[in-house]
Amino acid sequence: MRTFNILVGWTAVVAGVVAIRTAASTAGVESFVHRRLPQHAGSFKFEVVDLQSDSEADLDEVDTGLVNDSYNVSSTSDGAILVQGNTVGGLFAGLHAYLSNEAHVDIWWFVGSQLHNAPSELPSLKTPLTGSSIVPYRYYLNTVTTSYTSAFWSWEEWEEHLDWMAIRGINIALAWIGFEKIYIEVFREMGFTDADLEDFVSGPAFLAWNHFGNIQGSWGGSMPESWIEDQFALQLKIVERMVELGIKPILPAFPGYTPRAITHVYPTANVSNGSTWEDFPTRYTNATFLDPFDPLFEELQVRFVSKQKAYYGNVTDLWTLDQFNENNPASGDLGYLESVSKNTWKSLKAADPSAIWLMQGWLFSSNSAFWTNARVKAFLGGVTVDSDMLILDLFSESQPQWQRTSSFYGKPWIWCQLHDYGGNYGLYGQIMNITVNAIEAVEASETLVGFGLTPEGLEGNEIMYDLLLDQAWSKTPIDTEAYFQNWVSTRYGASNGNLPEGLYEAWEILRPTVFNNTNLVANAVPKGIYELIPNMKGLLNRTGHHPTLINYDPADVVAAWDRLYRAGLEEQTLFSNPAYQYDLVDFTRQLLANAFIPYYQELISTYTSTADSEFRDCALKAQGKKFDKLLSALDSVLATNENFRLSTWISAARATANASDPDHAVIADFLEYNARNQVTLWGPTGQISDYASRAWSGLVSTYYLPRWQKFVEYLVATPPDKYNQKVFAGELLEWESEWVYQTTDDNEPEDPTEDLQAVIAAVVESLGSLFTI
Repeated sequence: MRTFNILVGWTAVVAGVVAIRTAASTAGVESFVHRRLPQHAGSFKFEVVDLQSDSEADLDEVDTGLVNDSYNVSSTSDGAILVQGNTVGGLFAGLHAYLSNEAHVDIWWFVGSQLHNAPSELPSLKTPLTGSSIVPYRYYLNTVTTSYTSAFWSWEEWEEHLDWMAIRGINIALAWIGFEKIYIEVFREMGFTDADLEDFVSGPAFLAWNHFGNIQGSWGGSMPESWIEDQFALQLKIVERMVELGIKPILPAFPGYTPRAITHVYPTANVSNGSTWEDFPTRYTNATFLDPFDPLFEELQVRFVSKQKAYYGNVTDLWTLDQFNENNPASGDLGYLESVSKNTWKSLKAADPSAIWLMQGWLFSSNSAFWTNARVKAFLGGVTVDSDMLILDLFSESQPQWQRTSSFYGKPWIWCQLHDYGGNYGLYGQIMNITVNAIEAVEASETLVGFGLTPEGLEGNEIMYDLLLDQAWSKTPIDTEAYFQNWVSTRYGASNGNLPEGLYEAWEILRPTVFNNTNLVANAVPKGIYELIPNMKGLLNRTGHHPTLINYDPADVVAAWDRLYRAGLEEQTLFSNPAYQYDLVDFTRQLLANAFIPYYQELISTYTSTADSEFRDCALKAQGKKFDKLLSALDSVLATNENFRLSTWISAARATANASDPDHAVIADFLEYNARNQVTLWGPTGQISDYASRAWSGLVSTYYLPRWQKFVEYLVATPPDKYNQKVFAGELLEWESEWVYQTTDDNEPEDPTEDLQAVIAAVVESLGSLFTI
């Protein structure tokens, strides 16, 4: 590991963070208004009051100390908007109810804050807006989101996203950024060398799986310590702002994974090796796990927790700790499993007597063959105080585990929507599952204490995440038809006048179809097959959580696209509306991704069913040109929006290289390699290739399209009876490996000169039949 000494006044910075206010106050929401609605800073009044929640009595004994949030919003005699809440979260929920439902403005992923577009004269309320949450927790983030989405975020992105979290009533969230500094400091203090740590810490785009113990070490270069220091400086700001906004940070505890050198530093340490993960070479997997019944485990736990408290202050009692995420325990013996959890829990309580162990329940779903009910019960049973544990039922909308485990055998738990894997792009939702099923769970389980969002990566479909967060404030399943109508009004800013009906019609076409999947053989955001390694078979109708199966009539997307596009032609100002721009690109992306499927089917049919080789080769070349045309058109549409560009991801990665580091240029190239590798090969030699594929311009034109061109060339040159996928994929991997090592300079790429409206018009003219209903 390269060591770089940065002169940072940590003592002064930490002292400021330690002084963070933790009591409920109005300071956070007032600062939010000054930041996002400065023109209306004097228009709102906030009060923390004791509001009686209708659902307060529903909390079980296991939830002692938890409070359901409530709000009351009214107009005052002097024209102000008075927001009252029993918690900071209640204040934010009340503010959001007013801004979104009355002023029709909000903060959005990728689109950004539109709160500044609130009317100059805010709407007055004839009757108060009131609300009470039906669950005390609204949880946010998957451990891997910090790698798939926010790996290279600056404070600007984090500040806006934290405001998005607060205004939507999220009150507990993971806070992983910069954790490597804690690891390094603790292990150095314990006698480990820099070489030991270099073999342990993974690259910036893969840290989440290092945290889980799935991988160790970094390929393509080693982690620069200057990057770790910068990330920790960012974490100090994140934690401070979270507390200010009333969001309790969930900080990482020590899970047990250590550098391999632990048996040299501590020869008597009781360790085992984790599972091989995704066929990675042993060098990068089979992580070393220190057994929790070894006294050294508790010592490390105390050091990890104490060090974070010293840096951040006493800001949380929630500690995230996952030991067997896609990683089997050393034994399935019930006594062993109980001992592991019991000793892990004891170590955590030794470090923080008030600690609550938060654990992702993904392991029970992803490896249900190992995690039988008896083993789950034994493992959870090691924690004998139920309220000392909090389980995330990570994929509740598709693979709920709470029912088979009798609500996790008495442990408090959170009903979560995962929805997206790997940050893939595809219009998709399960509106019935996250409304009806979530409410059924509340009614059936006394230990359910929250709803949560746990996507692996953020992409489109924001309405699905809003829906579950809003369901947390309704005792009955939300009427999705009315909800979509109101959401569209806010999304496109109805406060500025009447919106074209086509906007509402577009989303209503998708609501009961694209956003209402009930065929759970395919249970998450679908991929476009053009993003996958070309193959003669196995691309179509994939199921599971990386599906290519389309569970709706593609004509529905065409019809919705038509309504959305025509709304822009009717009201030209929409083409300068960031939300409309994003959605039109996203709808067009989905339409063209679906259109690629019959093109592919035609190509394969020609190759396998045409006996005349000369005619076959001619036809294949012609069909290859259709691939070129469609994917080039897709790339041109994506290029109009920075959120759909590979260059945005790469530029962000390179920008996180510390400019003062003498190895700045080398580090920037390493960061770019990490960024490129994650969204393509995902591993040194394509171990989980295309898992994190993205619909980005630049990636389509320089990676996906060339792969399909090479595939067509291979088919033309290879008779059907000589086809060999292994040979083709091997040759392709050589090219892919060269691609991930490409670098750009530090200059920001120029934005495309053509605007969205012009590009869409040209694409429609070129591929008109694909846009015909």
